[in-house]
Amino acid sequence: MPASAPHSGPGAAPEPTRREKQREATYAEIVETSLVLLRENEDLSLRAVAQRMGMTAPALYRYVGSYSELVDLVALRIDQAATVRFAAAADEAAPDDPAARLVLAVTEFRTWAMGSPREFSLVFAHPVAEPGCRPGEPLTAAASAELFTVLLHDVWRATGFAVPAVEDLPDAVRTAVLDPAIPGPQHLLPEHERGFGWVSMQGWAQLYGVVALEVFGHVDARLLASGELFLSTIARFAPDLGLAEDAPRLVALARERIAASS
Repeated sequence: MPASAPHSGPGAAPEPTRREKQREATYAEIVETSLVLLRENEDLSLRAVAQRMGMTAPALYRYVGSYSELVDLVALRIDQAATVRFAAAADEAAPDDPAARLVLAVTEFRTWAMGSPREFSLVFAHPVAEPGCRPGEPLTAAASAELFTVLLHDVWRATGFAVPAVEDLPDAVRTAVLDPAIPGPQHLLPEHERGFGWVSMQGWAQLYGVVALEVFGHVDARLLASGELFLSTIARFAPDLGLAEDAPRLVALARERIAASS
């Protein structure tokens, strides 16, 4: 994507210095080199990245201080790039069809995961850290999770599906929905509507669960090409979202996308 023209005037961000540009370019090279290693089924390590980049390990440590920091950096960038892909899939549906937008996005998530199992594993088998977090501090708010929450919120606004009353939730769940870790529209909801967050968490758990089973080979191989287990999950969850009558259409959309990616 081409860089935006620099802004000028009061309050504009200062132009990056030459050193800052070089540092950002090095981070981009670290990420790209790590992705090449993953796609070649090589071990991802600081030493391997340094060797591919023609750097010494001590030189690389000036940018990435540990293996954990390397994983955080690469996982964050993978998730951001993949989320662009999921959002583009959603945009294939009409803006006034939030159910189709959600289904196309989550189906594209499955397609990406099945085609990039090591990248999927790196992102979703590790906490993702964000620039500015303390070293080792987990971040559950990946870009993809935020996108899916926004898309689900659009469905809720369209169908008005039932969400649990906050006061009826278990204590730990109530705390989580009142102070959500994942950015998104739930932060702007009045307290009595925060039960939406619990539906969102349950939906994400079902989506991630079935995709992880498929990616890691814990499903009969004969079901993978058709995606029947994934499709059945969409069909079962649709009524909870006020989409029982629309479920056949949505499953057909997902089935068509899976077939096109095979």
